[in-house]
Amino acid sequence: MENNFFAKPKEVFLDVVNAKDYIQLDSVSTIYQSLKDSVKKPLKMILLFGRPGTGKSMLLNKLHQDLSQYQKVVIYNTPIVDEEDFLRSLARDLYDVNTPSSLNFTRFNELSNHYRFDSVPLVLLDEAQLYTSALMEKIRLLSDSRKIKFVVTLHKTEEEDLIAKEHFQTRIWESIELKNSSHSELKIYIQKKLMKANCFDIANMFDDNNSKLIHTITRGNYRDTNKLLFSLFHILSWYEEHKPSKISYHRVPHKIIEMAALDTGFLRA
Repeated sequence: MENNFFAKPKEVFLDVVNAKDYIQLDSVSTIYQSLKDSVKKPLKMILLFGRPGTGKSMLLNKLHQDLSQYQKVVIYNTPIVDEEDFLRSLARDLYDVNTPSSLNFTRFNELSNHYRFDSVPLVLLDEAQLYTSALMEKIRLLSDSRKIKFVVTLHKTEEEDLIAKEHFQTRIWESIELKNSSHSELKIYIQKKLMKANCFDIANMFDDNNSKLIHTITRGNYRDTNKLLFSLFHILSWYEEHKPSKISYHRVPHKIIEMAALDTGFLRA
């Protein structure tokens, strides 16, 4: 039974991507505005890249939500790695055409010639590093035709800078990098998420010291922070139910943060 003070904030930090959960921070808002401005330019392809957990998927879904009322926008949160399935999905979602038979690249191009839009349709591809080289080449060719504009997200890894990958050297005209948050931004992020869920008293429990500890543990990574705080509120919920005298309702004790870090594997015992 989790009908207690800490049950609701635990759900706030579930690891899900939903545009309605977008948290406005100065640096993120600046990046998002750059992304919206880039979409308006006559660009073939736009790259949104960064390490896992820096908010790429959230911005992509936010873009889809905000622009769908003004132009044709399609989002694929899960990569469709089979070329025929990908082209069939594009035909269905862009042109409302269902193709029961096979659809190759040539036939898709012929089909697309019959459709005109006031604005170039926008296709948002998350986790593009999972697409095959052959399919990425088709996506490049589609972007070159200027019939479709693509925004793709990619993971930036330690081993290589994805900007330099062969797929994107000549086709991307704009790239936007997302980074982990600073300590001050992370504190605002945590508090705003809680306040958005009307958990005002709990938002005030996070002071500079414990937000610094959380930042040290997660390095300001949003996904890792969500994971850590989900565990933290799960632990607090257990204490409230079984040992309420052991917890405070005024601040988050460091020991509980450290217990959550051990539980999630961010710290080793």
